[in-house]
Amino acid sequence: MTAEKSPFVVSADWLQQRLGAPNLRIVDASWYLPAQKRDAKAEYDAGHIPGAVFFDHEGLSDPTSGLPHTLLSPVGFAGGVGALGLSETDTIVVYDGPGLFSAPRVWWMLRTMGAETVYLLDGGFDAWKAEGRPVTAERTVIDIATFTPRFDETAVTSFEEMTRIVDDQSRQIADARSAGRFTGEEPEPRAGMRSGHMPGARSLPATAFADQGRLKPLPALKAMIEEAGIDLTKPVVTSCGSGITAAVLSLALQSIGHKNNSLYDGSWSEWGSRPETKVVTGKA
Repeated sequence: MTAEKSPFVVSADWLQQRLGAPNLRIVDASWYLPAQKRDAKAEYDAGHIPGAVFFDHEGLSDPTSGLPHTLLSPVGFAGGVGALGLSETDTIVVYDGPGLFSAPRVWWMLRTMGAETVYLLDGGFDAWKAEGRPVTAERTVIDIATFTPRFDETAVTSFEEMTRIVDDQSRQIADARSAGRFTGEEPEPRAGMRSGHMPGARSLPATAFADQGRLKPLPALKAMIEEAGIDLTKPVVTSCGSGITAAVLSLALQSIGHKNNSLYDGSWSEWGSRPETKVVTGKA
């Protein structure tokens, strides 16, 4: 890794050299929107990095929330990832197919729940395969582990907190959805949701932070965030469609040393579907 790379990203060379190492755990965190026409579990079953386990975003979310991908309780999360063989003391490398889409969400969740040594695979599984690195369809044998959660409640913003933030502008809001959805020029992919954005929000499309599936260098991340109107000396809350790609912004912020940030877990799935919330259209 170079000084210009995120401290939370590891290269394919780094990971390949450590395959099979004690206390190294690998997680396939792939998840796709219907429009992407990819089946994450089927792709995992057909081939994955040796030793990788599959993280089911739907199965490992709160079924009572009524929203997609909502963070489980600390006890529920700990039980789910423990069943995957993950402990908070492990070195954990998370990847997805394209490289910077759903994997940052699992990176964020693991760190929010107390795991300290969590990395992303630069370039993701698509690049890993293209480079001819080891792939297997063999079932990963899982030794069930104990994950002891240490939940950082400051990392998560609730609906009630988000309502106050919009009203008093006490935190900056960074929105990871596409520019068209942010301005209201494109419809939301989920039925019953208004297009547009929260008053005061800034548009930082998550797709802009990757170059061929790799997180951009730190100077570029900093420049992009500042050019969007975010003051890095002040707190930030990240948001997106359903809480998945907001974690790309959380990753970018933390990579450049910004510590006072949280993720609005309900994101636009919650905000855009509630009739009482404030929504504006056009550019910020």
